[in-house]
Amino acid sequence: MSLGSLRHYFASQSELLAFSMRLVSERSYQRVEVFQYSGNPREDVERLIHELMPIDEERRAEAEVWLAFVGRAAADPAIQALKQEVHNGLYSGFCQMMEYLDAVNLLRQDLDLDREIKTLHALVDGLVVHSVIYPEMVTPEDMIQLISSHFDKLMA
Repeated sequence: MSLGSLRHYFASQSELLAFSMRLVSERSYQRVEVFQYSGNPREDVERLIHELMPIDEERRAEAEVWLAFVGRAAADPAIQALKQEVHNGLYSGFCQMMEYLDAVNLLRQDLDLDREIKTLHALVDGLVVHSVIYPEMVTPEDMIQLISSHFDKLMA
């Protein structure tokens, strides 16, 4: 679409980014809803996390939208509520994944679960940011391996 066409539908760049972020969120949630579980809790959690990471072109485009959105939301009060909603949804997902692994006794007993949830969230966010900004330094394979290595350290 031309820039003029976009201006017909969106009054501002913030509106366009908010629309795009909602679309990204919906697509991510849809992938999670149709996720095929293997029955292996750790493998399933890792694969669910991969659904949120730019390991293919579609998810890379989504990550680029997310990065543009959060950058804009930091200074634009009009979209800060959506930023918080997206953040809360992701954080809730990480809580559910880690609580599930804890409930099936796969996590070490000496872990501070709240801290580990925050650490996992920060790790995934950081990998997404680095892979978008420095794709030659953080490849999809790197992200998958780093998540797996992180879980190696958390497992009982």
